[in-house]
Amino acid sequence: MSDKLERIKTLIIGSGPAGYTAAIYAARADLKPVMYTGLEPGGQLTTTTEVDNFPGYPEGVDGPKMMMDLQKQAERFGTEVRMGMVTEVDFSDKVGGIHKACIDNSTWVEAESVIISTGATARYLGLPSEQRLRGGGVSACAVCDGFFYKGQDVAIVGGGDTAAEEATYLANICNKVTMLVRGDQMRASKAMQHRVNNTKNIDLRYHTEVDEVIGEQVVEGLSMLNKETGEKEKIEITGLFIAIGHKPNTDIFKDKLTMDDTGYIITEGKSTKTNVPGVFASGDVQDKIYRQAVTAAGTGCMAALDAERYLAEVESEEGEEVKTTKKVGA
Repeated sequence: MSDKLERIKTLIIGSGPAGYTAAIYAARADLKPVMYTGLEPGGQLTTTTEVDNFPGYPEGVDGPKMMMDLQKQAERFGTEVRMGMVTEVDFSDKVGGIHKACIDNSTWVEAESVIISTGATARYLGLPSEQRLRGGGVSACAVCDGFFYKGQDVAIVGGGDTAAEEATYLANICNKVTMLVRGDQMRASKAMQHRVNNTKNIDLRYHTEVDEVIGEQVVEGLSMLNKETGEKEKIEITGLFIAIGHKPNTDIFKDKLTMDDTGYIITEGKSTKTNVPGVFASGDVQDKIYRQAVTAAGTGCMAALDAERYLAEVESEEGEEVKTTKKVGA
């Protein structure tokens, strides 16, 4: 590392709703934020055709357009948005310590505070037909996109609590929900299993997986494979929801920050503070329950406020040390 590294007051890693909201608040607080966008500028919403549940857009908004609006707002207040990916970090464990981050495996920068907003990546099945129709009827968020399939027939893949919760959510607004579970039982809690089993318009299929998603531009049907019998069956649907989990984008923070057993960063109480002083986490990277754009934005605001207070406390402590040193010297 060079002895003359660029010093950043507030470094924001990631550019989804959490990152941009943190940038807006940090810039207005004169924290001079610098954001590195990562490989997917704008985050998961850039793969969403329409966002209908974010406040302030009464007619809905295209996902990429919304992220461009957030970027422009952040830049209007002075955020410097840079294309690039943080590939390594070296965090100080001391209050007031300087953190270091490597950009694109080549350039190191220093930061007085860091806000992590790297998000989480939805797990998909990996089928070519599924990937082709993402945004055309294939979704990884029933709460986000289920409204568009009101009164229609849809399918959902997964057997955990999230899948069960989303299946019952869809059942309230859709005509019929076909639920595909790979094994012979659901992994969801007993309470969630009872809820699924007691919902009349959920057709629960065990030992069943997706063979192919049917449709060219939009989802028109589903070919299912029964793993026990080897038989295939086709059904007509307009939407397919994948609920097999998310992977938080936290690999570079492994052994640097405290995480749970699935890799989500653990924050203190109702704050965004991590176990490292001056490092904060917001959005889906620390939220495995709600995972919504609006809740991510909320924690982005919290992270900026936490960073502002942290830096003010550090500055105050340094000022007191200077005064004490002068008195001793006198």
